Amino acid sequence: MEHSDAFAAIADPNRRYLLEELRRGPKTVGELASGLPVSRPAVSQHLKVLLDAGLVNAQAHGTRRVYAVSEGGFLKLNIWLDQFWTA
Repeated sequence: MEHSDAFAAIADPNRRYLLEELRRGPKTVGELASGLPVSRPAVSQHLKVLLDAGLVNAQAHGTRRVYAVSEGGFLKLNIWLDQFWTA
């Protein structure tokens, strides 16, 4: 699966909020939606963008999906950004 652009994915403030919440620990869509002024379907769409960018992953637990930060996705961002800090 080809990943979308991680920088485009984190450009949206709602997605950055979701990532900040997931940094604190895995959560469901319902838990994430409670902190945003958008609908659950909108949160799901934002999570899909983050999934496609490789920044989060999801695991099925019964009928619910639990989302968590994907360290591998952020490692790629860090490696790319680090090239600008070395002399």
